[in-house]
Amino acid sequence: MVTTWFPVCRIALLVAFIAACASAPTERERVAKIVADQTRSDADRKNDERRNPVELYSFVGARPGMRVLDISAGGGYTTELLARMVAPGGTVYAQTQKPNPRLLERMKTPPMQNVVLVVRRFDDPVPPEASGLDLVTLMFNYHDLGFLGVDRAALNRAVFQALRPGGFYVIADHSGRPGTGISESNTLHRIEESFLRKEVEAAGFRLVEEGTFLRNPNDPRDRETPDPPQPKDEFVLKFARP
Repeated sequence: MVTTWFPVCRIALLVAFIAACASAPTERERVAKIVADQTRSDADRKNDERRNPVELYSFVGARPGMRVLDISAGGGYTTELLARMVAPGGTVYAQTQKPNPRLLERMKTPPMQNVVLVVRRFDDPVPPEASGLDLVTLMFNYHDLGFLGVDRAALNRAVFQALRPGGFYVIADHSGRPGTGISESNTLHRIEESFLRKEVEAAGFRLVEEGTFLRNPNDPRDRETPDPPQPKDEFVLKFARP
């Protein structure tokens, strides 16, 4: 009896494990369900049309229980998606220098119950209680730090210190032409990808993954709105704290 029980038990456990894995949703399926949730606003659904949120936030990789900082939260589009993604058990810190009225209204809604509003300068964006973070995001606003005169080196150092080892810093932005750096931040609202990467890596980060799902090689990148009309060329970079 004893000699036959262990193999049968192991086989049963293996079958149960395989069945559980087969039924578990993939990260992309989980994000797609969040994006499709009927409680999301019409304005956010409209924003989805240009953001490709299923691909973008699958790449970001926020998961239940994570502690996340969303820098430059704006109206809260990204913040709310992150809040939904880290629930249950997670927390999102929504940083802004000046609270956007749309963000303040959004904070009153049920999906934002696990969000902490953080009003701090961009070059010092991390509240004391937000150490050991799993993830920091900065979506389509790094270029703005140029014309705003933000000390970007201080910002990136602060993010580095706030993340746990192995934590991620994900930045998405509108791509500028080679050699333009951050000089077109207030005109074309673009930034040169290699320029941004160099600044972030100078803080100690290591680039671990590039998202290509928002790239458009046909965008001439010589104006804010491409002509002829087409999607902007946009890059998404995932950095890690070693």
